[in-house]
Amino acid sequence: MANDDVNVETLAETESYAAWLSREPDGELVYHVEFGSVTLHFYQEEWEEVVALVEAANKAGANKK
Repeated sequence: MANDDVNVETLAETESYAAWLSREPDGELVYHVEFGSVTLHFYQEEWEEVVALVEAANKAGANKK
C-alpha cells in the first residue's frame, strides 16, 4: 500500500471498508477510502467536500425516517 517515504494512518475500518490518510513525501495529505476492490483518493479540499456531502446526505436521510 505504501512505501517507506509515505506515512500512512488508518482513520477508520469496518469489516468491509477502510479509510486512511497518507502524508506524501512533498507534505501533501491524501485521503483514501476503500470500498471492496475500489479505492478513492482525495486531496484535502476534495475530502472536505466529500465529507460535507456525506454529512448532508446522512442528515437528509435521517429526516426521511
